[in-house]
Amino acid sequence: MDRVRHLLDRLLAGTPPGESPLLHVEELPTRPGRPATWPAWAPPEVVAAFAARGVTAPWTHQVAAATAAWEGRSVIVSTGTASGKSLAYQLPALAALADDPRARVLYLSPTKALAGDQLGSLESLDLPFLRAATYDGDTPFEERDWVRAHANWVLTNPDMVHRGLLPQHGRWASFFRRLRFVVIDECHTYRGVFGSHVAQVLRRLRRVCAVYGARPVFVLASATAADAATSATRLTGVPVEAVTDDGSPHSAVTFALWEPPLTALKGEHDAPVRRAAGAEAGRLLADLVIEGARTLAFVRSRRGSEQTALSAQRHLTEAGATDLAERVAAYRAGYLAEERRALEASLASGRLLGVAATNALELGMDIAGLDAVILAGFPGRVASLWQQAGRAGRGLDPALVVFVARDDPLDTYLVHHPQALFGRPVEATVCDPENPYVLAPQLCAAAAELPIGRDEPAAFVASPGGSTEVVASVLERLTADRVLRARPQGWFWTSHDRPVIDIRGTGGGPVSVVDTATGALVGTVDRGAADGTVHAGAVYLHQGRAYVVDRLDLDEGVALVHDESPPWTTSARDVTDIAIVGAERSRRAGPLTVAVGTVDVTNQVVGYIRRRLATGELIDEQPLDLPPRQLRTTAVWYVVPQDELDAFGLPFDAVPGAAHAAEHAAIGLLPLFATCDRWDIGGVSTALHPDTGQPTVFVYDGHPGGAGFAERGHDALGEWLDATRAAIRSCECISGCPSCVQSPKCGNGNDPLDKAGAVTWLDLVLRHLRDAS
Repeated sequence: MDRVRHLLDRLLAGTPPGESPLLHVEELPTRPGRPATWPAWAPPEVVAAFAARGVTAPWTHQVAAATAAWEGRSVIVSTGTASGKSLAYQLPALAALADDPRARVLYLSPTKALAGDQLGSLESLDLPFLRAATYDGDTPFEERDWVRAHANWVLTNPDMVHRGLLPQHGRWASFFRRLRFVVIDECHTYRGVFGSHVAQVLRRLRRVCAVYGARPVFVLASATAADAATSATRLTGVPVEAVTDDGSPHSAVTFALWEPPLTALKGEHDAPVRRAAGAEAGRLLADLVIEGARTLAFVRSRRGSEQTALSAQRHLTEAGATDLAERVAAYRAGYLAEERRALEASLASGRLLGVAATNALELGMDIAGLDAVILAGFPGRVASLWQQAGRAGRGLDPALVVFVARDDPLDTYLVHHPQALFGRPVEATVCDPENPYVLAPQLCAAAAELPIGRDEPAAFVASPGGSTEVVASVLERLTADRVLRARPQGWFWTSHDRPVIDIRGTGGGPVSVVDTATGALVGTVDRGAADGTVHAGAVYLHQGRAYVVDRLDLDEGVALVHDESPPWTTSARDVTDIAIVGAERSRRAGPLTVAVGTVDVTNQVVGYIRRRLATGELIDEQPLDLPPRQLRTTAVWYVVPQDELDAFGLPFDAVPGAAHAAEHAAIGLLPLFATCDRWDIGGVSTALHPDTGQPTVFVYDGHPGGAGFAERGHDALGEWLDATRAAIRSCECISGCPSCVQSPKCGNGNDPLDKAGAVTWLDLVLRHLRDAS
């Protein structure tokens, strides 16, 4: 631990007395391992291959999960990072291939980096009967026929199963007929709309396999998660048992909670500006690299990872360590295949000493020997935080983790309330396979693959044995719309073309970012995020190079950019209107009404703000003319009668600022209670909503049909709003700032906002919620 204490002292060097950004240190003790014996069914050659790689004995959780799978029971192993989950599925699958090399294994990964790492892990076993290969968008077309015909372990992703395997199941008939195991790695990432689509893709996969006479066993690997068995059953549609007792060892970890100080700079409405988490992470990364510590800095966004890496390189160069600056890089999704592979090779070889990464590395390669991890902001979920932190301390050497709070209500709450991290179970994964906006296109895809029989609606329900009412109603609507054709035998696809479905729920294919001067493809952006990230005037970063967007053409799916490095960043502003379609559940809490249901949201990006790159200081706001987007989704809302507010000291003219501030902070805190990101949800507050006639606050899912986040907020409303109030009160600012009630995407320019009024508003709401419970 002396080494870790030295690293922490290095990070604190030069801090003025009484101004330490270090708010809390949690010492996580060493956890001893619990080894087990190899199961009797494990083939000697497979055991010998693992032993040659240094695995002389498995851990208890590995044997428990592997044995369940070998015995034909679908299972999820939900344990910590670096606990050896891969052996839990490799052992039974390799045993099946040793017994019959004609058997097949399908491995699904959320990232190409993870699939590539798993391929390397399999190949290192050097087993003669194993023919493993990746099959993804980077696989050359001349290799795909070989993979389909000869590989007995295919590593791919849900997108490729959806687009490449299932629509061409006839060409994959031999593979599906012999499929023994389906491995779903990092399954906790399949949440929200994407998770709902993946759940239906897996139901389509099971359906196709059944046609060819196969009933594969599902083996899932997940970070530690609440109610893992239920989540896995909902994802796959088959009963799944859980193995959660982690038998692997882990080194001691020093976990530091770090809040960057307020600066002399002023932001919107003269609010104080805290030093940016990305800039602080860049400085910390540079200090740790100077100390020779192999370090990963996890940053929330693609742009942020680029900026953090550049910041670290700049600090190192200014310190005279130019050679070390060359050993720092960014790693994120969106790189071209050759760029990504070059970075992965440098990481694996150790040539890179410091890396600023997005969650592409949270789930990515098996990076060993790390001394430290920096978390630049809460990653959206408690499970992700521990997944990222678990990258430190591989082996038995003590390690350091530093959580750097962003200017954000949730981060403020966490660094001031350590028990919310260290004494709290992780969240359950949320997905809704019966979301009609997901179910309808997935039923079309299923019918295009094979007609849906009259007895098959049960194959698409959320839980085994559940009601088919939702599926039947969607089939009826698709038939009425003449998308499907109903016959006595079942439902048939009516078109000669295959249905086009974006399973990532982004509303169409990606937008290409193209350099105007050269015509070269720079990168891609999700279509649903294009308005806010590659609008005209936006600064777009790729591989450390900055570009400014000249024009966004949504019809053509292209953003034209030119090479420029301005000394500012940009972030979009939007405005939102909301209308209640209907409440699915509603209850009274004294005079309050609390509901969850369907709403229509109209959202429009109306401008963007520019902030100085080095300080985060506001420069100006520029208008934009982009079309509004319509969204029917799910929201949670609560109504507070004005007479109650009057009696509590909040007159009508104070309500807009109080409700607006409470709404902003609540949006920031919801990710602590639902498996969502702040950018997955939106909100509206009004002193007089036309549908309720009273002051009302809405928080809605930012995906068609909803993603389960608002429902989770409804179910945890009291706890959620209590944490919201605590976050506002914890912030040291006087009248509101980005760490408590200001929002970076507020289309009203964060006006009006009343920090003190928000506390009063929440005091009243929480009193009635407690009285009603």
